[in-house]
Amino acid sequence: MFSILIFIVVLGVLVFVHELGHFLTAKFHGIHSDEFGFGFPPRLAGVYKDDESGRYRIVWGSREVATKNTIYSLNWIPLGGFVKIKGEDGIDITEEKDSLAEKSAWVRIQVTVAGVVMNLIMAWVLIAIVLMIGLPQPIEDSEADKYADARVQIMAVAPNTPAAAMGIQPGDVIKKIDGTEIASVEQVGTYIKNHKGQDISVEVNRFGKELTLHGTPRTEVKEGEGALGISYSLTATVQHGFFQAIAKGFVTTWTITFAILGAFGDMIASLFGGTSSTAGDLTGPVGIVYLTKQMSDLGIAYLLQFAALLSINLAIINILPIPALDGGRILFILIEKIKGRPMNQQIENMIHQIGFTLLLLLMLFVTIKDLHTFKIFEKIGGLFM
Repeated sequence: MFSILIFIVVLGVLVFVHELGHFLTAKFHGIHSDEFGFGFPPRLAGVYKDDESGRYRIVWGSREVATKNTIYSLNWIPLGGFVKIKGEDGIDITEEKDSLAEKSAWVRIQVTVAGVVMNLIMAWVLIAIVLMIGLPQPIEDSEADKYADARVQIMAVAPNTPAAAMGIQPGDVIKKIDGTEIASVEQVGTYIKNHKGQDISVEVNRFGKELTLHGTPRTEVKEGEGALGISYSLTATVQHGFFQAIAKGFVTTWTITFAILGAFGDMIASLFGGTSSTAGDLTGPVGIVYLTKQMSDLGIAYLLQFAALLSINLAIINILPIPALDGGRILFILIEKIKGRPMNQQIENMIHQIGFTLLLLLMLFVTIKDLHTFKIFEKIGGLFM
């Protein structure tokens, strides 16, 4: 239950920031917003500036309010936020200066893309905070004296190796081998090399939990692999100063963004290539809740890093030229510019509705897959046995 609460908070903040981007950009261009809300309706309460007195008034519930000013509302469903921009559907109010429909294509594109930009900025801020808090990073042996928590940490485990059979996992910190304290990378390599074919015990710290694992380094080593089948490095919690974190966070955000774009490109290419592995890689809300739990168990820095990745993913998905998403709306604006006249709004709205329906069906499919993958049905059934 706590994991679900954390997921709701993280997702709510990311969606709220996205909608805030639309709202602030519309406001900058003199476009009126009827309502800007935290969470989704029904409305719990709202505040607005009275047209006549200029005083702020509170409105309870979802009753209509006759005002020319924006209602700032708090809503019952805490899954993000929304903004009602005047003339955003292109049908209503097309002859008033404070309507989105009356603005140029460039302004409409700015308002539409602002949510994506805000999610990228949010990711940048979160990554910068993580860099200031600090996460384990590889360091040189010569730097060990600089960090009090320098340790030898597992970076990767090759499949079908003694390490994999022992249960060693990436992230494990090697504390002892056969009771001998481990202080350097060289010490690990030398000990394993000198004990090929012999049973050894490896004591590791797995995110605060002490484990002792047993196995035998192989005598015949595959090319590119060691006797145990692990890659490891000296790591330490590296913290960055404010300005360094801001600069490095910007570079890291763009690096991750282009990496995810490349992954999306490979996914699309696999669809046309006839492979079926793509669907298995998709994760929906259930899977994200599980990942959120794992990250929160590791600590606040890992949770913030995960939230940054979610924010980047939200930005990329929204900018795709799919009806009902921001990218789809931008596509229709560009088509309008090419044609030299507005699209038929009823047809455009119908296409967006179809796109939204298909997205809901995709989410349903992925959620069902997650329920099967994480064996939710079996766990629920176990409650009644």
